[in-house]
Amino acid sequence: MSISNPVVTTSIIVSNIPVQVVRKSIKNLHLSVCPPDGHVRVAVPVQMTDDNVRLAVITHLSWIKKQQAKFQAQTRQSPREMITGESHYLFGKRYRLEVIEHRGRHEVVIKNNSTLQLFITPGTSTQNRALVLNEWYRDQLKARIPDLLNHWQPVIGKEVADWGIKRMKTKWGSCNISQRRIWLNLELAKKPIECLEYVLVHELVHLLERHHNARFKAYMDKYLPHWQQCRDILKREPLENENWVD
Repeated sequence: MSISNPVVTTSIIVSNIPVQVVRKSIKNLHLSVCPPDGHVRVAVPVQMTDDNVRLAVITHLSWIKKQQAKFQAQTRQSPREMITGESHYLFGKRYRLEVIEHRGRHEVVIKNNSTLQLFITPGTSTQNRALVLNEWYRDQLKARIPDLLNHWQPVIGKEVADWGIKRMKTKWGSCNISQRRIWLNLELAKKPIECLEYVLVHELVHLLERHHNARFKAYMDKYLPHWQQCRDILKREPLENENWVD
């Protein structure tokens, strides 16, 4: 959940590990092992040399490998074929997919609080079925986010100028401080609702504090005392299979 800044991105190899190096206007080095595959990302001050970056990565090799092992061990969703009988999730609840071919418009309907009925025209491809479902997920998020913003913006004392939903492979959310715009990951529609609230609060707090420092954590403790539990839920939730559909 990083903040958008002008950046220069390069890559280096350290002990056979590819490392993405992002140089931007910051004071300290920030090392991350990112989902879904555990790739290594280092955000560094613009003037920091590659040799100093390598030294920092080598110093943390044991921690990096431990984090990568966690990602490899984490449950992944099997590739989605968009066929009847598959399990799909909405805000943490499991639903059985029922694909129904008809001549009308494409739509998704919840039936009996247990089934997602996907209505599509005959011959619709797997990819287009996924697109229909993703647009439905987008609509579910759009229906929830305004109420959360209306609740949390007065509490935190900051308002966003704009917000949006998009697919993001490495972040659950992002915040552009200068434009006061936040983005939320479409995958949050599949996660428990408290995860959506946590990510939204996290991004709003970035309007008070840019960095993930002690001040930022103090704000999170103040506004959302259970935020670490929500973060851990996201870490435990099955990762999306690499076959992303935009």
